[in-house]
This record gives sequence, structure tokens and C-alpha cells, in this order.
Amino acid sequence: MKRDERGGRGDRRTGIVLTTATATVLLALTGCDTAKDKAGQIVSSATAAVASAAQEKMNQVKDGVNATGDVRAGATRTDGDRTVAEITATNPKDQNADYTIMVNFRDTDGNFLDSVVLNINDVEPGKSKTGTARSNRTLSGETKAEIAQALRH
Repeated sequence: MKRDERGGRGDRRTGIVLTTATATVLLALTGCDTAKDKAGQIVSSATAAVASAAQEKMNQVKDGVNATGDVRAGATRTDGDRTVAEITATNPKDQNADYTIMVNFRDTDGNFLDSVVLNINDVEPGKSKTGTARSNRTLSGETKAEIAQALRH
């Protein structure tokens, strides 16, 4: 076996050390990807649960009529560690009305982030009234609030 200038078997040992180091780095990176995937699955599952809970609240409203056209969402802003949006309901009818509204928060790419349900009660005929939709959790980045569903009852 050939020895290097220092008297050792440099090429072979160096190759083994580099191969071991590379394998260790690849395993660590693979572990990180697995952890990221698992975290993504957990967040996705939690987000789906929130959306399902919001829809369940909407399903509990009896004798509600579609009133999405009566409601609009304002711009989002941060309030403490939550995202909020002012929601305005305008009653076009001739008697007081209550509104139950599902608001979705989305990122700038349109990805679903959160869903909340709020009530705006006793809106007088021909008048508007506002309420605040407040996210269930901290949302990062720019967000937009949209009216997913609104019921007048």
C-alpha cells in the first residue's frame, strides 16, 4: 500500500472520513425534511379542524338566509398577536336583523390560514353595524379577510 508524504494512508482515510461526514449531513437533512413534513401535516390538520368547527357553527343557524351581499370585510391589521378585520353588515330589509358571518383569513397567495365566525346583532333596517373578526391564532405575513358565508336571521 502506498503511503503519502507524511507516511500515512491519506487518500483512503480521507475518503472514509468525507464519506461518513457526507452521510451524516444527508441523514440530518433528511431528518429535518421529515420534521418539516410532519409539522406541515399537523398545521394542515389543525387548520382543517378550525374550518370544520367554523362551518359547524354556521350550520347551527336556523332559518338563516344567504346574506353574503349584505356584508363586507375591511382590511386586516395586527392586534396583539392576532389578526383582526372589521366586518360591516348592512341591513337592506324593513326590520331588525341578526347576522352570523364566517370570515376566512388567507395569505397573499390565497392559501387558507384561519376561519372565524362572528355575530352582528340587531342591525336596524337600512343601517350598518360593524363587528371584529379575530383570528384564532397568530398569522404571519400579509393576510386578507374574506366573507366565506353570511346568514341573516
